[in-house]
Amino acid sequence: MIEYIKGTLVELNPAEAIIEASGVGYNIAITLPGYSALVGNEEKEAKLFTTEVIREDSHDLYGFVTKAERQLFELLMTVSGVGAATARMIMSAFTAEELRMLIATGNTKAMAKVKGLGSKTAQRIIVDLKDKALKLDLGGDPTELFNGDASLNDEMMNGVRAEAISALTMLGFAAQASGKAVDKILKAEPTLSVEGVIRKALTML
Repeated sequence: MIEYIKGTLVELNPAEAIIEASGVGYNIAITLPGYSALVGNEEKEAKLFTTEVIREDSHDLYGFVTKAERQLFELLMTVSGVGAATARMIMSAFTAEELRMLIATGNTKAMAKVKGLGSKTAQRIIVDLKDKALKLDLGGDPTELFNGDASLNDEMMNGVRAEAISALTMLGFAAQASGKAVDKILKAEPTLSVEGVIRKALTML
């Protein structure tokens, strides 16, 4: 197992990071909080704790800023009905601390809003992981999401729209449905950052 990858962050979008280490470029799937922590660090050194997900038709790397986030991701995948894609979706809809709080308080309703999860799976996550999730040390988590407060001009808003739709399609959503959701969100809250838009869209699609 690869414990972590440390190298130059050569490419970044809300769904993937490419880190070059020792002449090899690693394509690593990331969560939205991970993107938020890495944004602005392109061409600089970055380190992601990784977990490998191997299936018959694919061999994927998932990366996280902290070990605790990786542990939470791996815990989610131990729950029946939760695969890597769903686990990443959950951890993109909520920060690690928010997710732990939802599990601790048994908030099935909020968790079930994540695309493809459903109330039964959400309840199973809470029952299976409550004790384990509470033991994770998430102190100093640097990946809290933020919403931009600065006014955006049309060009910047178009950039936010395009990047959000691109990320949602990478996560498996249809481009047309993603576009409609993003447009609705930006119409209501035009100053949202890319991260904020994607996060809201994950509860709508």
